[in-house]
Amino acid sequence: MLQQETQTESQNYEWACQALSPEGEPCSTSATCHCGICKKWFCSVHVEDEAWHRCALESGEEGGEG
Repeated sequence: MLQQETQTESQNYEWACQALSPEGEPCSTSATCHCGICKKWFCSVHVEDEAWHRCALESGEEGGEG
């Protein structure tokens, strides 16, 4: 019986966004995107935000221009 409960709980598990603000504050949103570079999980807002996700610039963008 205990084994069945453990399996049910793991099926309902959601990843939390692993992004950190420049001040070190974590995001509390559920993650929906997995980065193939750093292997972390991010919400749809922070996955492309270079201030919260350092790999966002490494995907071909130069940054700092403008």
